[in-house]
Amino acid sequence: MIDLAAIDALIAISRTGTVHAAANDLGFTPSAVSQQIKRLERDLGAQLLDREGRGVVLTAAGRRVVDEGAMLRKRVEELRSGLHDAGTRPAGTLKLGAFSTAVRGIIPQLLAQVTSDFPELRVTITEFEPWDAVAAVAAGALDIALVHHWEGVGMAMPPSLCSEELFRDVADVLVHEDDPLARSAFVTPEDVRDRTWACTPDGTICYEWFCHMFRGDPHPPRIDFRCLEFASQVALVEVGAAVALVPRLGRGQLPASVVAVPLRDPVPTRPITLIWRATMTEAPAVRTIRALLTTSAAGLAPAAAAITSDYSWRTNRSAAQRHR
Repeated sequence: MIDLAAIDALIAISRTGTVHAAANDLGFTPSAVSQQIKRLERDLGAQLLDREGRGVVLTAAGRRVVDEGAMLRKRVEELRSGLHDAGTRPAGTLKLGAFSTAVRGIIPQLLAQVTSDFPELRVTITEFEPWDAVAAVAAGALDIALVHHWEGVGMAMPPSLCSEELFRDVADVLVHEDDPLARSAFVTPEDVRDRTWACTPDGTICYEWFCHMFRGDPHPPRIDFRCLEFASQVALVEVGAAVALVPRLGRGQLPASVVAVPLRDPVPTRPITLIWRATMTEAPAVRTIRALLTTSAAGLAPAAAAITSDYSWRTNRSAAQRHR
């Protein structure tokens, strides 16, 4: 069976000229793209690429696969969109991808509204790192996805996708209440570089921003704890074992002994973005989910402000106690 994702990879190579550039475009690793091409060559029984200098060129067979594969991809997308367009109300199954804090902070309200107002629509949720979600939407494994990237850390978006920024989230440095920094109005990377950190593992987009925050510092921070879940990081801060950089979205109420301190220079800001394939723009299910998420996003800014207000209240309370 011909893999449409492999055809997409070949089309990307044709457009960019190298496997590495195509991988960046698609959100895959270069080795993953190379493996896709090898499988496609094996399935078709033909060589599709020739090496030329530091790049690659399409063989005659490769050019034919690109030309006819693009038409095939268009027909598949038209079929998929047509099935979604079968009625005026959204129906069927919509495959949605999201990162972990969006699953906690956005998705439950969305599903409750879909269940109440659009019972004919089934929404399935799969948790993805943002880079993987981009690749999954481009390949057709997902219909739509919530992704994020930290300002200063790029994320390639294939030209076949559309995107819409919903709102911006901010992360704070979490410290134990006994830490002197708990009484600060804000901190900078220099203030916290000598602390013991809990952080997400290598290869995650949050880890990339953490490295960006300390880029150029001759003394990299000490990371003793690498935790995928922010809840695990909060638990480590609660016992005074570490400090952590944790986004506000989906964070929930912090333990009494944990204080969120805003970070400055730089402010860790991440756009929360909805992505989908351009060919699915007019599908009723996609239009409905976009509208619901746009509406709910407007209510998330006050929630973020409430977290900041809670921090200010606790800071003022601590200051008052010190002056008694």
